[in-house]
This record gives sequence, C-alpha cells and structure tokens, in this order.
Amino acid sequence: MKTSLPPWLEALDEEDQQFLRRFVLSSGSLKALCDEYDVSYPTLRARLDRLISKVKAVEDPRAADAFERKLRVLVADGKIPAALARELLKAHRSAAEER
Repeated sequence: MKTSLPPWLEALDEEDQQFLRRFVLSSGSLKALCDEYDVSYPTLRARLDRLISKVKAVEDPRAADAFERKLRVLVADGKIPAALARELLKAHRSAAEER
C-alpha cells in the first residue's frame, strides 16, 4: 500500500527534508544540530524558522491555489522578495478573473 505525503512535506525540497530528518533524529535538539552542521545557534535557528515559514505557507488557508502556495514557499525560502510575490499574485488573480 502506497501512502502519499502530506502537502506540506511534498513542498519541501530534498535539503529541507534531510534537515527535518536530522532534527527528528536529534530529538529536536538544536544544540546537537549546531554541532552536526558546525554552525552557530542563530544560523541554525534562522534555517529552522525558514522551514517553519515554508510549512505555514503551504498550509495557509488563504492560499487559493497551487500557484499562490508556491509563491508563499518561494518567499519563505528567500528566493523571491515579498513585493514581487504580491505583484505576481495580483496579476495571477486578475488573469483568473478574466477567464
């Protein structure tokens, strides 16, 4: 029996999934992860905060469709600025209304 992944997990790239796996295996210890990744606590905390933002973006009930969810994930990941996402979303909604 094949089980499907929840949408929030499918939205994570391989690197984020591995980070989440390591987080779970370290029993959620940020200190242990800092040692494992050889980074400072603020660096690791920022990465975890980005991951949390991605999950929230995918699960946000205001996201009307897959395009909007993807935009929210890109913003949470820091790949595009929020202002650009708002403009793209505005154009997307306008085009959808014209259909």
